[in-house]
Amino acid sequence: MELIAKDRLKNSAKYIRLLIILAILAGFIFSVIFAGVLIYAKALGAPPLTVSQSTIYYSDDGTIIGESNSGQKRYWVPIEEISPDLVNATVSIEDKGFYDHHGFDYKRIGAAVLADIKAMAKVQGASTITQQYARNLFLEHEKTWKRKLSEAFYTIRLEMFYTKQEILEGYINTIYYGHGAYGAEAASQYYFGKPASDLTLGEAAMLAGIPKGPSIYSPLVSPDNAKKRQEIILNSLLENGYINEQQKKTAFEEKLKFTGEFPISSTETAPYFQDAVKSILKSELKMDDRTIQLGGLRVYTTLDTKQQKIAEDTIKKQISDTSKIQVGFVAMDPSSGYVKAMVGGRDYSESPFNRVTQATRQPGSTMKPLLYYAALEHGFTPVTMMSGEKTTFRFDDGRDSYTPHNFNNQYAEGNISMAQALALSDNVYAVKTHLFLGMDVLADTAERFGLSTPMQKVPSLALGTSNVKVLDMANAYSMLANGGNKVAPVFITKIETADGQVLYKQKQENEQVLDTDLAFIMNSMMTGMFDKNLNGYASVTGSTIVNDITRIYAGKSGSTESDSWMIGYTPQLVSAVWTGYDQGESITLSADKTYAKKVWVNFMENALKDEPIIGFKPTKGTAAAYIDPKSGKLATEACSTKRLMYFTKEKVPTQYCDDLPKYDSTEQSGKKNDGKEQVEKQPWYKRIFHW
Repeated sequence: MELIAKDRLKNSAKYIRLLIILAILAGFIFSVIFAGVLIYAKALGAPPLTVSQSTIYYSDDGTIIGESNSGQKRYWVPIEEISPDLVNATVSIEDKGFYDHHGFDYKRIGAAVLADIKAMAKVQGASTITQQYARNLFLEHEKTWKRKLSEAFYTIRLEMFYTKQEILEGYINTIYYGHGAYGAEAASQYYFGKPASDLTLGEAAMLAGIPKGPSIYSPLVSPDNAKKRQEIILNSLLENGYINEQQKKTAFEEKLKFTGEFPISSTETAPYFQDAVKSILKSELKMDDRTIQLGGLRVYTTLDTKQQKIAEDTIKKQISDTSKIQVGFVAMDPSSGYVKAMVGGRDYSESPFNRVTQATRQPGSTMKPLLYYAALEHGFTPVTMMSGEKTTFRFDDGRDSYTPHNFNNQYAEGNISMAQALALSDNVYAVKTHLFLGMDVLADTAERFGLSTPMQKVPSLALGTSNVKVLDMANAYSMLANGGNKVAPVFITKIETADGQVLYKQKQENEQVLDTDLAFIMNSMMTGMFDKNLNGYASVTGSTIVNDITRIYAGKSGSTESDSWMIGYTPQLVSAVWTGYDQGESITLSADKTYAKKVWVNFMENALKDEPIIGFKPTKGTAAAYIDPKSGKLATEACSTKRLMYFTKEKVPTQYCDDLPKYDSTEQSGKKNDGKEQVEKQPWYKRIFHW
């Protein structure tokens, strides 16, 4: 028996030694494997923390006007901009040992295993915040060993390359809080209508309880479950030393107000403008659809929300609900090209087609300022006289003919000046000027003014028969308003990533493309559409709205059978309005023909209501003279009307309309030439407008 016992003891010792050897070998192998994993993880470098985030669009004053919307709201904010109460509540309930472990909480793992064995089911989780963050970033939520191993590997990499603060910031910004809200900022905005930085302790405790089961613990789904969960969170904060008993009591008793909606609605604020911005991101800045939708971009735009609202309200008020007519409207800052407001149609939900950027329509007489600018360059002056009688032009040795018609078939009986022709919108004068210059000149001038559509070199081009875009026309008039500087429509000023990296910044270029003196003369002439002193065989084209204006405007209206236009400006603001039917039907109702002017004048008056009245400043190369509009010569006392007009200094008229005593033709002196009593001197705009 003793021998048998010795043999058994000997065998037991061998068995123990074998187990020890195997344990050492297993430990060695595990150490080698673990070391290999660490080396491999180190070699791979830091895993990217890129996550899908909503792209947000801002107005010119930083107000959020919209965001990309795929059914999910994802915002990323620095942890410093998240309420400390929410941060503490999250750590306390999710992973109280977060700051002490290196990605894995072995005590929790052991406790979870024992609990699961005891219950013979999966009843307790042991994932740390780092593990959950790895799962949110890189993995699906399936329950497989492969996913578990991948999760462990990503956890190691996260802990190896990122600080606890960075990991915690990422986790709180990606966790799901229900109702399409990902991250603390989106959740705070949805549930409480406020930034995450402004959450109270009670609100923070309520939010921290939701991720365990949004369909169970959302206060909008089950208020009772949410309240019980909030109490658990508050007890956890108390037990872990984050708050005291009184703070817990106050937070639990706080009456929370829930909003249940996101404050940003992409379809409510300037939807046509937002579409134009997205088109630029894709077509001009070459961003793909996924980056635009889920890249977390911060897109800073030029939109003025006040002007946008004025535009939308004005269109709604001025155009009858029963009218089927459509509208295209845009407002720009002429000095920079910044697009301040845009309305591409009557109802975006019915028709997202943008009639400002996508449609091309005949501009009618709004093309004439470009023609007359070209005429000034070729030696014309505001008082260049031509016959305004009905005229038939013949081409190809008389085989072809063209007869332009004026509105209501009214024609001048004799000569009229270019200033009158512009104010009255005389078509005969325009076609004569166009043919005199040569049909290439207007087409080339239109290109210089930034028109992007082709111009047909035909006699009727002077009357706006080649299609243009509303945006291009507003931009062309901006170049006159700013004194001849080249501008292009600007929608985006800056684009940043979610972490503040600047991807794009708009650069202002200053290039003089028009003659400053001639641009000013055109501005002065274009105030004539509101000046009844220029009435001739017909009223000036702005006569129907002249009583509605309270400041100096330059502008031009235009019409075709199917289009109605009004474009006008001050040195501060340009706006263009087109109205018509999408399929090009004729505008037959009298009311439909008035909408463009009414929308324009009401928008401009309201948009500039609190702005100073600024006129067009004469340039150094110009001089002013009182002119008799009928003769185009220097005015005398015998003239029934006179108008102050501007010329380049070498083009100032020298002839008087008769031999009676003369007014001093210049603005600098108030004396008559015969030395008699001085004429009272007034600001030039008061001489033009009689309000």
